[in-house]
Amino acid sequence: MRHLLHLFSLLLVAIVSISTFVACSDIDDCSIAGRDMMNCLVYSINPENNQVATDTIYSLTVTALGTDSVIINNQTNVENLSLPLSFVSDTTILVFHYDYANNPADADTIYVAQNNTPFFESMECGYSVVQTILGVTYTKHQLDSINIRNNNANTDGTENIRLFYRYRY
Repeated sequence: MRHLLHLFSLLLVAIVSISTFVACSDIDDCSIAGRDMMNCLVYSINPENNQVATDTIYSLTVTALGTDSVIINNQTNVENLSLPLSFVSDTTILVFHYDYANNPADADTIYVAQNNTPFFESMECGYSVVQTILGVTYTKHQLDSINIRNNNANTDGTENIRLFYRYRY
């Protein structure tokens, strides 16, 4: 009987220890790394044979219009981008500066219309926002066209839009 009581006590201590460890572990990741982003890949189309090819932007600075926010600062050889969408507006306006240091006027503006749907994530993280891309309009200084591939902003790098630039080869 005393052996059974000793085994029961040991089992109770083990259960309490495991419960405390699991309850105190940090399961939720509330960091910016968990934020959904609009993922863009860069392409061009050869006008001679209409072949689509991946492309790069030699120099790129991305800013949010109407703010002093610099999202990407003079990045070179850009093939893909992960860009945040606004939580407080149903339109995100991004300015792509192609050689900001030498020619600040060489830029395209992209207007992204989106639907922001807030949802309660957890007590630790509070509310999060699911963002759905509804449409995109843009200027055509260096950009040729934009194609929406997936409407839902995401954290896994799934391509949302294709940025097609004028053929430069």
